[in-house]
Amino acid sequence: MDKKLQKYAELIVKQGVNLQPGEPVAIFAPILAADLVREVADQSYRSGAPKVTVFWSDGELSRLAYDYQTEETLTNIPQWVVDSRNYIVDTKAVSINIISELPDLLKNIPPQKVTAAGRATSKALARFRESTGSNQTRWCIVAYPNVEWAKKMFPELSDKAALEKQWKYLHKTVRLDKTDTLGAWRKHAAKLAKRSRFLNRAKIVSFHYKNSIGTDFTIGMPKGYIFTGAVEKGGGGVDFTANIPTEEVFSCPDKFSANGTLVSAKPLVRSGGIMENFKLTFKDGRIVDFSAEKGYETLKGIIETDEGSHYLGEIALVGYNSPIQNLNTLFYNTLFDENASCHFAIGRAFPGCIKGGDKMSKEQLAKAGLNDSLEHVDFMIGTQDLSITATTEKGEEIEIFKNGDWVI
Repeated sequence: MDKKLQKYAELIVKQGVNLQPGEPVAIFAPILAADLVREVADQSYRSGAPKVTVFWSDGELSRLAYDYQTEETLTNIPQWVVDSRNYIVDTKAVSINIISELPDLLKNIPPQKVTAAGRATSKALARFRESTGSNQTRWCIVAYPNVEWAKKMFPELSDKAALEKQWKYLHKTVRLDKTDTLGAWRKHAAKLAKRSRFLNRAKIVSFHYKNSIGTDFTIGMPKGYIFTGAVEKGGGGVDFTANIPTEEVFSCPDKFSANGTLVSAKPLVRSGGIMENFKLTFKDGRIVDFSAEKGYETLKGIIETDEGSHYLGEIALVGYNSPIQNLNTLFYNTLFDENASCHFAIGRAFPGCIKGGDKMSKEQLAKAGLNDSLEHVDFMIGTQDLSITATTEKGEEIEIFKNGDWVI
């Protein structure tokens, strides 16, 4: 296990943030992931980091805060928290976020309280959020298993067996089961880059999605859109991989072009709330109606965060025959579940998904058709029978997905 953690840390530092000598490192992590944090710190120092700073968290303490603090207190973000994030931007550090899902952590906490706290945090940390969103600060999100999460995924197993199985699945999804993990990632990145180049050269103006569970949806693309996947350009032109694992190629849609209905294909876990079997209806880009069999109030809180959360900011394509989908397991965590299914994101678009976007002002990005919001929430719509057809500037139709998977 120690060797696997060392290998995982090497992947995070060298493939994830692609740490360059002289760059500081900021690690955000729960205390239960301390052994991985130590390995990442060690790998960072050995790769030339002059300083590693760790921001610890604890799920149980977070639960106590929601239990006992008022909404007013929860939404009052201390200045030192803001300054600590701005310090990361100012020192040109890289940011590593280690997550360990506790799916039922905030069960029975009023969704409005959770939404309000998240909204206040996003507003307060706007500068840091914009720096990572535009990739000026290179960042990476990875996961660390825990018993509670493992039992949610595999309730029929004992605690020990569930945790062992979760670690095994993690190793498969991030390619730690390969002898040459970094080499396997280079091959994987090359495959996604090839698909991205095809989509970028096709000069697509719109996509049409359709499947048997009710999705019938059309969305347009802005001029100069850029599809990318696995490897992105960060500040200073350094390549990095933001999500480990990742199976998607993604871009930003034209904010005002969405029309029709999207139906969720997988549950969505957000701030301790689970949303299932939900439907979104769009007209001229805006969500005009929505429903959910479970988690309606949580979904409502996301959509009503601000004006931009009524629109889409990301379009992502993932083949149904993906390594994560083939495990036939719901992870109850978007980092994994979004990479098993085609998805969209409610809210903010990434400036790097349009030509010259990283140098554009907010006003210029809006004029180009990109959405802005405090939110960025991915939700999965890919199914085994999903079809996606693209229409190009020349009026040609290209079959992109058939029976849930890539045609190109």
